[in-house]
Amino acid sequence: MVIEKLKPTFSLEKDLVEKLKQLVPEVVADGKINWEILKEALGEHLEEGAEIENFGLNWAGKRQARRLASIPSKGTLVPVIGEGIYEENTKNIFIEGDNLEVLKLLQKSYANRVKLLYIDPPYNTGKDFIYKDDYNEPLGDYLRKTGQVDEEGNLLTSNPKSSGRFHSNWLNEIYPRLRLARNILRDDGVIFISIDDNEVHHLRFILNEIFGEENFLASIIWKKRGGPPNDRTIGNIHEYLLVYAKDFSEVDLSLLPRTEDSISRYQNPDNDPRGVWVAGDISANAKGGRYVSSLDYEIVNPNTGEKHLPPEGACWRFNNQKIQELIRDNRITFGSDGRGRPKLKRFLSEVRDGLTIPSIWDNLATNTTARSEIRQLFGSNSVFETPKPVDLISQILKIALKPDELIVDFYSGSSSTAHAVLKLNQTDSGNRRFIMVQLPEPTNNNNKYSTITEIGKERIRRVIKQIKDEQQNQLELNEKKKQDLGFKVFKLAKSNIKIWEDHKNTDLQAFQSSLFDFENPLVEEWNEADIVTEIQLLEGFPLHSKIEQVSNFSENRVYQISSEYIGHKLFICLEEKLKPETIVQVNSLASEDVFICLDNSLTDEAKLQLADGCNIKTI
Repeated sequence: MVIEKLKPTFSLEKDLVEKLKQLVPEVVADGKINWEILKEALGEHLEEGAEIENFGLNWAGKRQARRLASIPSKGTLVPVIGEGIYEENTKNIFIEGDNLEVLKLLQKSYANRVKLLYIDPPYNTGKDFIYKDDYNEPLGDYLRKTGQVDEEGNLLTSNPKSSGRFHSNWLNEIYPRLRLARNILRDDGVIFISIDDNEVHHLRFILNEIFGEENFLASIIWKKRGGPPNDRTIGNIHEYLLVYAKDFSEVDLSLLPRTEDSISRYQNPDNDPRGVWVAGDISANAKGGRYVSSLDYEIVNPNTGEKHLPPEGACWRFNNQKIQELIRDNRITFGSDGRGRPKLKRFLSEVRDGLTIPSIWDNLATNTTARSEIRQLFGSNSVFETPKPVDLISQILKIALKPDELIVDFYSGSSSTAHAVLKLNQTDSGNRRFIMVQLPEPTNNNNKYSTITEIGKERIRRVIKQIKDEQQNQLELNEKKKQDLGFKVFKLAKSNIKIWEDHKNTDLQAFQSSLFDFENPLVEEWNEADIVTEIQLLEGFPLHSKIEQVSNFSENRVYQISSEYIGHKLFICLEEKLKPETIVQVNSLASEDVFICLDNSLTDEAKLQLADGCNIKTI
């Protein structure tokens, strides 16, 4: 087996080229696409012509925004031990970094593994601040902004409505992130996006483009405040939730749980053995062409002989034969006194187990409640100004996330989503997991939290403490499924693996110097835990994978990474030399396992010995 070189970056486009190569191998040569052959393969499905006009949304910078999603990241995620809680065993993740770069780094490890995406991106009001990406060096731009390199830079840029690119700048931010986010959704996954009037129509256009108009599920209206502001003629009291599926045919949403009020409407006045029921209308309105003359007939009450016709302009829903069957089966009621109009008995035991999801949510908590939740946890309203209420996100979780599935929020703000996940798990003993991603924006206020990420992490800690305090008073605690009350923190940083830069000058001495520097593939002062995490992501293992030092490798320090989602194991050794005993042990690994080490740690003889073993990759 050939020993491979570990690729320091994962490119979605390279993955797409490989898939295209599998489908139409003749169009790919030396890793490049032969466009002429591809056009021939597409045949009549190819749209050609210089005057083609397509329906869609275009704006200044769209081409660059599309390209930005395709630029491989030169960064990695590094674990920050001590900032989380119960870090060893938790599956909950908090990531501090620019969500564009983070989404790129999650592409391989989380491709088709996320059930639910929820985001509440910055709204484009003209008063807010929005991200401005550097198209040439996105990671370097982030590192400058956050002070991780020497050069100073502004974190955010204002975007006043007077700007000629007021809408374009916002679209350039959201477009590449949504393109990348779709890739990590499962086929049955969905995305919910909170948005207001300023960009909702534009957002619909780009969601139609990225997810497909056929995968649109709903535009939900959420009542965000109790009443309109007094300083307006028309006061805005709502926001939207745009909902799209990755694949409409695969989507699996849950009905809303029945409330006590909805259940109380079901009664059993006649002691029917089938249980409680509610009376339903059996007439059909003629509007919309639903009137059928053959269904316009008299229904005779078998107890009184009284005859009933459908309302004027309407007809019955069932033919006379079906009605007689329903009467004999005691499924038609004529009222509590037996003399009322005929109605159908709908039994609770036979209807769907839940309530249909309405498109207007006017009975949930408002922004006032959200600020109250912040005040309850932190003792102050000024910690974070624009949180979403836990109740709103819990509603989304109940609809779209089963008790053992994963949600990702890559505009996590104060971590309302993590709060909602933890509280809902406490309520129903679920095991939902979260990944929060947030840029370390400065808070620009007088509280002790300098960035939004510090607020988000502290909120999760306080919610976990609150839950643990409540559980201590519950006698039935041991009877419940143990809840994951932890989270682990990662931060975006530069890659620990050197990336070869092509030389554009003819200075032979500089070129030789670069070759000499590249003999050591790792950056100076590298950290073992950081590199293990970087390799873990490059090899497609999720961030919560189990990492342990393998005790039976006695001569070298070898780490084993395993995940319930991946059939093979990953072994990593970063020591300068592999001992002969280690070579023998590596050869005994399962053929599907992967072993990664430094290229310089292997002699030519060792490489020959390992060639027929498991999958070997070198750095």
